[in-house]
Amino acid sequence: MSKDEAGRVPSPEEPDKPEQPVPDVTPAGPETPTVPDIPPAPDIPDVPPIDPEPSPDPDVTPREEDVHDAQVHDAEIVEPGVVDIGSVDDPVRAPTIEEITGYTADGVPTFESVREKIEQRSATALGAEELAHATGAGRTLEEQYEERKAAAADRLAEIRRSLRSE
Repeated sequence: MSKDEAGRVPSPEEPDKPEQPVPDVTPAGPETPTVPDIPPAPDIPDVPPIDPEPSPDPDVTPREEDVHDAQVHDAEIVEPGVVDIGSVDDPVRAPTIEEITGYTADGVPTFESVREKIEQRSATALGAEELAHATGAGRTLEEQYEERKAAAADRLAEIRRSLRSE
């Protein structure tokens, strides 16, 4: 006999009447709550808000007259007016989405972004090559290449001499 998920074996005489009641699985209607009844959470007392600490009042005690007079400077009153900043040829504008992302609204890369990527990759490759030649291992590889090139030229000259003498 098979068991259900809870490990119960149904009675063979009356399969429609189980030993334990079946939970209600009817769909919720508009008048029934959709959330099962959950026991209320324990009461959490309200925490009163923390009052910020009062800031100390600024020091407004009068200074000694001789010290105070030494720090007073003469100033002139400036009337508000128009300030001449010169001529402005190009007004300031916000950058477009294409300028920020390098892609159009359709997702196509712009010419500028492609050019920048190509320049960056070629500069990276040139820099890597220069660094490789500047290291000790890079110099020894160059020396080995030059030695092989000279040996190949010598061997070719030897083969040509041997063909002439025959």
